[in-house]
Amino acid sequence: MLISEYSLMFMFQNIGTMIIDLRSDTVTKPTKAMMDAMMSAPVGDDVFNEDPTILALEQKAAKLFNKEAALFCPSGTMTNQIAIRCHTVPGDELLCDVNSHIYNYEGGGISSNSGVQAKLIQGDRGRITAKHIEDNINADYDWLTRTSLVCLENTVNRAGGSFYDLQTIKDIKQICQQKQLPLHLDGARIFNALVESDYTAADIGNQFDSVSICLSKGLGAPVGSLLIGTPAFIKKARRVRKVFGGGMRQAGFLAAAGIYALDNNINRLKEDHARAKQLGNALSALPYVESVMPVDTNIVIFNLTNKYTAASFEEALKPYDIKLAAFGKQTIRFVTHLDFTNDMLTKVIEVLKKL
Repeated sequence: MLISEYSLMFMFQNIGTMIIDLRSDTVTKPTKAMMDAMMSAPVGDDVFNEDPTILALEQKAAKLFNKEAALFCPSGTMTNQIAIRCHTVPGDELLCDVNSHIYNYEGGGISSNSGVQAKLIQGDRGRITAKHIEDNINADYDWLTRTSLVCLENTVNRAGGSFYDLQTIKDIKQICQQKQLPLHLDGARIFNALVESDYTAADIGNQFDSVSICLSKGLGAPVGSLLIGTPAFIKKARRVRKVFGGGMRQAGFLAAAGIYALDNNINRLKEDHARAKQLGNALSALPYVESVMPVDTNIVIFNLTNKYTAASFEEALKPYDIKLAAFGKQTIRFVTHLDFTNDMLTKVIEVLKKL
């Protein structure tokens, strides 16, 4: 019997699964069930707002966060940058923590896309407070930049997956309302925060004017993020998405993966967190590890002693087919995800003990 094109695709995507990839939770491959959902999705032209699967995904995400509208985009960088563009005008200033993804990892888009500058705040592992914001809002003088937006990240990538408590967010929201500042959430890993906290997606949606969520990280979809907000905000965002080159056509195949991810892959994030904590505990006992950041979710960041640099440590793990992300000269990041199994965890810990 001839092997179908679909079967070949599924076989090829699983070649090399013995490689243990801890660089990011973006490296996951779609499961067969997710692929089946993608291949059977009805599609249309999304630029004409006629793709039924994209519309279903947008409605699902908006409802989940207690909002009225959402916009499907190729990436979280795009959803964040669209939000900044919609909330600001050139010459404005936004407030964010020094570790923020929007500042560190979005190619300078704050300035190049929106003509806005960032005032960086030194928070607690990426988390800022209402007092930080109040202290950093510029006075209304002609010669000062106009503060026009506050951006939070939850969980915080560069701070080891730390997450906010709800009261801190509520306090920040209160200050933003008093000062008439929109509040945006880079929620690339918000679902990792949700499964570890006592708040819901609706609680988060109620506090923010706009929310960006990623489907291609812990939730395991191959592509896609959503920007969530009011109908008026999303109407403006659709125009900006088009300007940024993000208008997609029959992208319902991708949206179907997002629907599957939201339906099936949220609660299992706790498994990733448990494995990350085991990695963190193992690393803390090793003589060549100087320190390990607290492991709150699925990100493990640790500093090496002088025995290794990040580059030499990466080389030491290559023969074992273990991939990692260098986060500085002596700093390493591991990220657990749905394609990182218990057997892989056991192997990684065994290898780390050998080095």
